[in-house]
Formats: sequence, structure tokens, C-alpha cells
Amino acid sequence: MLLVEDNEESREGLARYLRRNGYEILLAVDGRQAVDVARAAVPDLILIDLNLPVLDGWEATRQLKAGTQTRGIPVIALTAHAMAGDRERALEAGCDDYDTKPIDFPRLLTKIESLLEKKGLPAPQPEARRHLRRL
Repeated sequence: MLLVEDNEESREGLARYLRRNGYEILLAVDGRQAVDVARAAVPDLILIDLNLPVLDGWEATRQLKAGTQTRGIPVIALTAHAMAGDRERALEAGCDDYDTKPIDFPRLLTKIESLLEKKGLPAPQPEARRHLRRL
């Protein structure tokens, strides 16, 4: 999964949470880097902040959805600015879902798992859940 977030504290906190839940995380700090990393690594899913430097999340998503190699990657927009119309604008740019900050982690995990399932990919099993399944 590619996590695109320019705020270091938010990026590291969310990455840590996702890793604990079994996800491998690639990181990008701006929209241009997000497009470059996604083209090179083709992640299973992208979480992208909409308010990014260099290239904002809306334009980065448009570029990703226009690319033959990256158009099938599900994208979840993340934003602290939950203004009227932002959700629609994100979906029009090509995002597959939308979530607001501060992050409600269980809700976000549900959205991630739903999009991965639609793509035919299983959600990872965190170590704690793997251990319980073996007992």
C-alpha cells in the first residue's frame, strides 16, 4: 500500500497502525512523488492526502487514473478539510473512496479491506490474529 501524506507525524502514525495490521507500506510526501512511486511499484491500494505540496492529491489521482499501469489501483482520499463538495470532488478526480481526518482507524481499515476485496485481494492477517487462528 502507498501512503501519501506530507505531515510527518500523521504519516508515521498511520503507517505504524497499518503495519501493525499486516500491511506493507510505501511512503510518499507529495503528489509528484506519489505518482512516481505508484508507477514504479504499482501498489495494491493508495491512501492519499488531498492537500499536498508540489502536486495536490486531486491532480495526482487524476494522473494515476489516466495511466494504463496505475488506473486500476484503488485510491482512498484523506482530508482534514471536510468541506461540502470535497467528497464529490475527490470521487470526480478518480478516488474510489474518501475519509476524513482525524482518522477513525477501524472505519478506514473497513474501507481498505472492502476495496482490496473488490480487487480480489485478501486483507493481511496481523500477527496477533494469525497466532489466534493457529491455536
